[in-house]
Amino acid sequence: MALKAEQINEKTVWQDLTEGLQIHEAATSKLFETGEWRTNTPVWIQEKCKQCLLCVPYCPDSSIPVCENKREEFDYKHCKGCGICVKACPFHAIEMKEGK
Repeated sequence: MALKAEQINEKTVWQDLTEGLQIHEAATSKLFETGEWRTNTPVWIQEKCKQCLLCVPYCPDSSIPVCENKREEFDYKHCKGCGICVKACPFHAIEMKEGK
């Protein structure tokens, strides 16, 4: 019996966890703040941004929020710092900095 992410808490016994703590359900990343894994951090340079939104679909963590057809600051609680958004931006409006 594998538990769903929202069912796991500090009283969960190890026998109820999945082997290798694999997640067998979709869209659970919003339940876990995985941004602490980051070793590099993307920095959005608003002055260079043309709001083309090409970076948004490339982000594997959905960490680039969009509101009213405009991108907003990164969701650093979930961004793992992979840097894919930097390569996707044709206007060089995203740079990576070392650290969190």
